[in-house]
Amino acid sequence: MKRALTPKKLWSAVLGGYLPMLLALLIIVLPLVWMVISSFKPVGEIVTVTPTIWPEDPTFDNYQQVAERVPLGQVFLNSIITTSVGSAIKVMLAITTAYALVFINVRFKNVIFLGILVALMVPPEVAMLPNYLTISGLGGRNTLWGIILPGLGTAFGTFLLRQQFKTVPIALVEAAELDGAGHWKRLWRVIVPVSAPTIATVGLVTIVNEWNNFLWPLIITDSVDKMTLPVGLNLLNSIEGQTGTYGILMAGAVLVIVPVLIIFAALQRYIVAGLTQGAVK
Repeated sequence: MKRALTPKKLWSAVLGGYLPMLLALLIIVLPLVWMVISSFKPVGEIVTVTPTIWPEDPTFDNYQQVAERVPLGQVFLNSIITTSVGSAIKVMLAITTAYALVFINVRFKNVIFLGILVALMVPPEVAMLPNYLTISGLGGRNTLWGIILPGLGTAFGTFLLRQQFKTVPIALVEAAELDGAGHWKRLWRVIVPVSAPTIATVGLVTIVNEWNNFLWPLIITDSVDKMTLPVGLNLLNSIEGQTGTYGILMAGAVLVIVPVLIIFAALQRYIVAGLTQGAVK
């Protein structure tokens, strides 16, 4: 039997559900849409007293200006290398560390896990100076490995995967052990397949963080040839005060955001599954 839709229920649904979602959509999505649209507008359509939503005379000149001011191909390649290598090693270390903390009888592993939790609460800026002195002493300034090395540990990924691994039925691990599987086979043939959504979530978060990383690459590199995309586009900063260059800045921001949005759109279905996996038995 269907319940009648009363005015009270209608207002409750609008105020408690649709209105917050609409506000969140406007706050989050509208600036991004405006940024993308403005990147195709000429200067006269951006700096005007009668702005329009859609460009009346669309142009790619803003993107061409970005490519002329920044070695776009080189910094884009640097970002791909640092993001792919750094993310792969981070996820691998998170998987193996979480497995050791759950399935291997390691002495003081609770103390180790407590240290990981503490690392989650410490801002990364605290380690900037020690990392800079260490990497510089090793000759890692203006190198891609100098950008990658200090951030290879991921406390968040280790924590999330440990919590997920603890929900895996122990009978699966014991059955694999009886079949003669060692820790390596148990990890990759039993634990990883049943934890794929959580691992995909960790991978996605890691990729986004690595791609958007700005402060550490800015500190450790001053050579344009070794800059990542966010740092390379910081070269546009010198023209930020000129009102006629808003379109160029918008185009640069789009170049940073679009690759991450594509990856997010491809993997977003794993996020909710990965973060909630193991919440209900």
